[in-house]
Amino acid sequence: MTLFSPLSRVDNIRHSLVGLKMPRALEILDATLRRIEQGQIDGIEAIDELLLEELSLRENSRIKAALRMARLPVVKTLAGFDFAFQPSLDRNRIMALAGLDFIARAEVVHLLGPPGTGKSHLATALAVEAVRASKLVYFIALADLIAQLAKAEREGTLRDRLRILCRPSLLVVDEIGYLPVTPGGGNLFFQLVNARYEKGAMILTSNRGFAEWGEVFGDHVVATALLDRLLHHAVVVQIEGSSYRMREHAALVPENLRTNIMINPPPPPKRRGRPPTREPLDHHAA
Repeated sequence: MTLFSPLSRVDNIRHSLVGLKMPRALEILDATLRRIEQGQIDGIEAIDELLLEELSLRENSRIKAALRMARLPVVKTLAGFDFAFQPSLDRNRIMALAGLDFIARAEVVHLLGPPGTGKSHLATALAVEAVRASKLVYFIALADLIAQLAKAEREGTLRDRLRILCRPSLLVVDEIGYLPVTPGGGNLFFQLVNARYEKGAMILTSNRGFAEWGEVFGDHVVATALLDRLLHHAVVVQIEGSSYRMREHAALVPENLRTNIMINPPPPPKRRGRPPTREPLDHHAA
């Protein structure tokens, strides 16, 4: 039997932590040993703390990587949403959605309301909750999504792109109605919606009511087919109120314009050229 001195035993632990790729446990090892020597904790508590610290580091790293793969434009949380500013919102209903049962049921959550009322914030926050729960998530604006699908169609890889976009447990499509949909874009979006129908959950944000979707997609038949699937298993959250982003500057806007902006959001500006596309969803990330 080989005898180990206290020093060699500690060195052996360090070597094992390096071999097991446990950097956080290695980082706090000396401090943990001092606490044992001072009688603050016993051996079992020390092991427990080392493992919990390492697990916490790994979980944080997993979440950061998953958020990058989700392509979230920014990270928003429900804790950072000012529910008091939007009294039309039922906070309990939103928190119930954060339980993510809608993902298990492959439902579609519609967040509707004028610009600046917090739709994208809520969609992003729910996506973050899904990432934390180890769900595969992908976030994209409608214009970028249609550009992706159109490019795939031109290159003859549309089926593969649809298959990749069906992998995430939650697909968030932002900004429906803000930019005009390119000809044929509604049909491409329908193919994706149809492929995910009753198989994968979605969150959609829009500043336009469902009655306007024929105008949004430039095709009333396609809009009807979209809504037939998107409203079958759906949760509709209507947000009514002023712009959250303009709350600190509302006094600078004439009252008649404030009312008009809230009720009748202006048409989206026309953009020249093809809308910029985000990086396509990585095959390995999906």
